[in-house]
Formats: sequence, C-alpha cells, structure tokens
Amino acid sequence: MIITVTLSAAMDKTVWIDSLKRGGLNRIRRIEYDGSGKGINVSRSLYAMGVQSLATGLLGGTNGDAILRDVQAEGIEHDFVRTKSNTRTNTKVREEDGTLTEINEPGAFVTEEELHELMFRLKQYASPDTLFILSGSVPQGAGPDIYAKLIRILHERGASVLLDASGESFRLGVAEKPEIIKPNQVEIEEYAGLPEGSGSKKIIEASRGIVNSGIGTVAVTRGGKGAMLFTPECGLRCAALPVVVGSTVGAGDAFTAGLAYAWKYHLSPEETMELCMAASAATVTTQGTKPAPMELINELRKDVHLINI
Repeated sequence: MIITVTLSAAMDKTVWIDSLKRGGLNRIRRIEYDGSGKGINVSRSLYAMGVQSLATGLLGGTNGDAILRDVQAEGIEHDFVRTKSNTRTNTKVREEDGTLTEINEPGAFVTEEELHELMFRLKQYASPDTLFILSGSVPQGAGPDIYAKLIRILHERGASVLLDASGESFRLGVAEKPEIIKPNQVEIEEYAGLPEGSGSKKIIEASRGIVNSGIGTVAVTRGGKGAMLFTPECGLRCAALPVVVGSTVGAGDAFTAGLAYAWKYHLSPEETMELCMAASAATVTTQGTKPAPMELINELRKDVHLINI
C-alpha cells in the first residue's frame, strides 16, 4: 500500500497573462484552480499510472472542502484530518513566453491536537508492506522535526518511508534513515554544505555519502540538467528529455510517484530511472497541475538514455 502525506496542502490558482508588468495593470486571459499539495499531486500521478494510493494529511476551511471534493471526484482514496485553519492559496502567474512566477502563502496553522490525530491515523495504516510518502513544506504550528518524528513512528511499525522535503525538516528527516529520499539540487547542496550551483562531481560525492550512511535510494532532480539516481549497487544519470513545456508545476511530484511505483513493483534502478524521467517530462507537457497519462509516459520512456556514474 502507498500512502501520501500532505501536511501543507494548497489551492493552486494559475493565471495566464501576456507579460507581467510590475507596478502596472495586468489582465488575466485565463484562470484555473487546482486543489494541490505535493502528496496529493503524487497520488494523482500514481492514479494516472494505474496505481491507487491513500491520500492523507491536513485540510481545512473552504479551500480544504474544495480540495477534498476534487480528490473524491478523481477517485483517489483519502483520509484527511480537518483543521480549524483554512488551507492556503498559492498563486502561479504564467506569461506568454513561458515564464512562471509563483506566489505561495505560508502553510495554515495546525494545532497540537490536529497533529496528534494525524499521527494516530498514520499508525493505524503502518505495516511492513506500506510505503509512506512524506513530502512538502511544514505548516505553522508543526516543528521542523515533524517528519523525523513521523519516520520514527512509522519505522517502529515496519513501514517504509520516502522523504521529499527541504531545509531543516529534510536534514532532521534524513537522520532517521528513510528508505528513499528525493532532494532537488538546491536541497542536497544545502544539506551537504555545498555552494549553490555545485557541479556534478560534488553532487555525486554527497549522494554516495548519503547512500553509504544507510539510505537505500537517493534520487536527485536537477531541473533542466536532468536527474541522478543512487543505490548501494549503482549510480545513474540522465539528461532532461526535450519536450514542449506546458507547466513545470508537479514535475518533481511525478518523479516521486515514479519512485513509489518502482517500490511497489520492485523495478530495477535502470527501470526506475526510466520511469521517473519519463513521468516528470510527461507532466511538464501538461497545463496547471494535471498529471500525465501512462500512455505518454511509456512513449517518452523510449527517449530516456542512462549513463552509469
């Protein structure tokens, strides 16, 4: 079973304009609302791949109601804890030339009681045949150690964990040895104390060091530079696939979904990397936060060329 946990969901408001004029009038040509959050996006991508997951986490207010309706309508199983605070709104401004500007609100405030309720529910689902995906930012009211706490609780019950976070919550979570981690380049640079824009050699050294510390899979996404995948047995690199960009929103979550799919079906590292790269590229071709169909993912897998490192 795969369970996605979204602590800081959002209502994504994507607006299309000709060109952003700072300090001037901007007329919206098109607008779209999508209930979102990294874990929810992973569940959507998995569903498009033919895999059912359970989406859980924290939702509140009218935005939470709307997101819950979306998830229900899409056929995704769910078990969210309702919060007193309204789930945040994230605004994404897309210009005619493809430039995307994101304006994200801070996560809604969560109470200690709401966090305890979520932990209680997660414990009930945890078992040796379960993968929990902990992804996204941490809401107000939850400390940066929240993911570390959850990993300890889930490991006590034999469950596996995939962590996709940033900053202090990522650092503390990695210390608990989740089975899979998926940092982007900025996140692994920050974790390893590397300068921004470090070259491949430094990223490879840092990633292999994490694998040697006891984490089974380290996947590093690098945007237009592609991605790398490391396990105790091998290291792989792949350039980004050349596709027409619709929106980069959700590409990383599609990559995460590929990692979860690979866990479920015991794919080899090579098969895993092919799937993750194709899923991410396919999602880039869509608009808003819509997942790509499995047919397109399978078609793009043919264009993936792996390099051993």
